[in-house]
Amino acid sequence: MSQTFAEVVEDVRQLSPAEKEELQEIIKKSLVEERRREILENAEAGLEEMRRGELESFSNVDTLMDSLSHD
Repeated sequence: MSQTFAEVVEDVRQLSPAEKEELQEIIKKSLVEERRREILENAEAGLEEMRRGELESFSNVDTLMDSLSHD
């Protein structure tokens, strides 16, 4: 059976301080892993764009900044 977010929060409030700390570490590690997956996906997408010749290169910062302001 699935719990609502409010029910999960209430269950967490019932945990001991040690259990809350352990849960905090588990959530922190999970968030780090999710971010790593997101970075990997973005890197793979960028590499694929590079392979297809779809990336634009810039010779100086002013040109880059100008390009970014028009997107």
